[in-house]
Amino acid sequence: MSGNAHVRRDMRKYPRRPIELPVLVSDAANRVKAGIQFEATEVSLGGAFLRSDLLFEVGEILNLQIELPSNRRILAVGRVVRVSRGSALQRTSGMGIEFVDLSAGDRIALETAIR
Repeated sequence: MSGNAHVRRDMRKYPRRPIELPVLVSDAANRVKAGIQFEATEVSLGGAFLRSDLLFEVGEILNLQIELPSNRRILAVGRVVRVSRGSALQRTSGMGIEFVDLSAGDRIALETAIR
């Protein structure tokens, strides 16, 4: 067995770009009555990493409003696919989000923003 067998491969379909964008999040089940402000620290066409100490559960569906540098707000539906609680080994607590619904127009605007 190789000495690198423990190294986890990056299985993302799209490369993520480090970029800080404000994101307003509400859960699709409407248990959160008002949106919660997060900050995306990495974004791709397939998803984002939201830095936060407030974490949703893996599998939860969230409604996202992402403010792009152009002042355009895009809307996406995302699923929590990873939760990091932050430790000496994991630099930041937050959540990995996979976009499950993003309109064609918002996808183009996002692609332009992260180029």
